[in-house]
Amino acid sequence: MTFPEADLVPISALQHYMFCPRQCALIHVEQIWVESGLTADGRIQHERVHAGGAETRRDVKRVSALPIRCLRVGLVGKADVVEFHRQADGGWTPYPVEHKRGRRKQEDWDRVQLCAQALCLEEMLGVSVPEGALFYGKEQRREVVAIGDALRRKTEEVAAAVHRMLMEGRTPPPEYAPKCDSCSLVNICLPRGVGGGKGRVARYLTRVLEEP
Repeated sequence: MTFPEADLVPISALQHYMFCPRQCALIHVEQIWVESGLTADGRIQHERVHAGGAETRRDVKRVSALPIRCLRVGLVGKADVVEFHRQADGGWTPYPVEHKRGRRKQEDWDRVQLCAQALCLEEMLGVSVPEGALFYGKEQRREVVAIGDALRRKTEEVAAAVHRMLMEGRTPPPEYAPKCDSCSLVNICLPRGVGGGKGRVARYLTRVLEEP
């Protein structure tokens, strides 16, 4: 199965979905976006990286802001940086490097996004992409990521879940978690106001109606 161009979803949606399915739906179904200081910092960092163009140093070619897609999984996006490493036989192996403003995470949110880029590069170039890296701005260092079978399966499962969400056009209800406090959409999502269990919506509406 391959997806038509019109049905491709942004690679960034996978990271949004893993962070919070409701956040993903608000952004990609309802087309809502609010920029915060954190998201602005991230956007500025990506703009700087994307302005890097292309350069060659010894056996590494570096390309910034490379458009990529994978029709098999239904993804489209732009890779921050793809390094092409020269091999002994004269060929070149792509090595995606995704830039993040913060610190490395235990969760696989960023690794799935990187793996999605690898899947795109493999389909486009007809080569294997066994490894990539995440560069974290706060730490100024790379986390090397092996693009193995388990990560590939997780990435394809998340992509399928995002496709289902967009096809259904349904936004999940809010449910508060500590990570909500760092989300730029928290004041639109209102996880403390309407999420978090049976009767919460009724109590929220009652409190709003009772306010002078």
